[in-house]
Amino acid sequence: MRSLFTVIAFTIKDMVKRKSFIISNLIILLIIVIGFNVPKFLSGITSEATKVTVLDNEDIFEGRLDNLHDQFLELGYDVQVDKTSTREQIQEKVKNGEVSSAIILTETDSGLYFEYLIDSIGLGTTTPTEVINAIQLTYQNMQLAKLGIPEDKLPTLNMESNISVTSLSSDETSSNILVMMLLSIVLFYAIYFYAYQVSSAITVEKTSRIIETLVTSTSPRIIVLGKTIGIGLVGIAQTLLLILVAIICANVFLPAETAQMIFEMLQLSPQMIGVIAVYYLLGYSLYAMLYALTGSTVSKPEEVQSANGPVAILAVIGFYLSYFTMMNPTSSLNEIAALVPISSPFCMPFRIMMGLSSTNEILLSIAILIVTIILVAHISIKIYSSAILNYGEKINLKKMFKMYKSKD
Repeated sequence: MRSLFTVIAFTIKDMVKRKSFIISNLIILLIIVIGFNVPKFLSGITSEATKVTVLDNEDIFEGRLDNLHDQFLELGYDVQVDKTSTREQIQEKVKNGEVSSAIILTETDSGLYFEYLIDSIGLGTTTPTEVINAIQLTYQNMQLAKLGIPEDKLPTLNMESNISVTSLSSDETSSNILVMMLLSIVLFYAIYFYAYQVSSAITVEKTSRIIETLVTSTSPRIIVLGKTIGIGLVGIAQTLLLILVAIICANVFLPAETAQMIFEMLQLSPQMIGVIAVYYLLGYSLYAMLYALTGSTVSKPEEVQSANGPVAILAVIGFYLSYFTMMNPTSSLNEIAALVPISSPFCMPFRIMMGLSSTNEILLSIAILIVTIILVAHISIKIYSSAILNYGEKINLKKMFKMYKSKD
């Protein structure tokens, strides 16, 4: 046990003192801080309301549009109603930049005609739909009032239909699939990135001959487990740091309503956080053991990427198997993805979040993962023990099979 702690401590120190590790963390933290300040930065740029002139020189509305300015100022529109200017004068104001755009109103036999004027049409050009809808609603109410319909009945004629969607497959199914997909992406990269470090660390140590010192003081099994646990602990600490910084930034830099909305969308209870943590650890352990196997078969750092190719393909297949089946979480394929070990760490937590998995399914998924981890760990350690001091050519599948069958 003492040897295990020694390897873990050595791995952690080696990871955190690397310049690449420190610089990458600083860059990620800076990106998080900047990212949460983007809304404030954009609001600062667009703090000045967009000036929109509504030309009603025929006095169609008889002063009923005078409240548009107060109604839309908070939405970023400075609406001014003009009853005296001509069309040519309004065009000149738009061209000179006195107003951002103009809405010219004309009443025809078929109803109200809108003409929207803007200096130039670009990629980001949008129309003030809210303002136009408000004008259209006012015009409809005017026409209904002329037909003798009491004003207190007008709101019922303009009521919007509210639609409620109910799933018969599960009463507890959540509709926030987008949030789950984003969390799945974060979980995948957390597992994949740190598991990949196991392969790189083993190869670097073989190249620098540090492994020869480790082998003389402890067993290969302890080395594999120690490096896996050490890098895993660094990964957990780094992930928690990034989450903590993100939470602090959300509370400090985002408006209170926006931050509250984000936290409500996540809806992560302590139990759900525990489930995600369990699958994070199991998923990391599986892929870390696979990468330990590939790392032990190469003798040069530049060969790591090609050796890790098959494992990377498995990881990508597992991720997309879970990711795309979330679009139809009640499908049979999603149930399979929640049990297959290469995809279950990314899929099962969110089936649980949606209330689609029974206790038996959860236990079966965890049991399959644990058995797979033990099997892969046994194979990895066996081959690692034989290949650890190999400094020749990259070991192919035939040699790996011989190493595994060897009794030494």
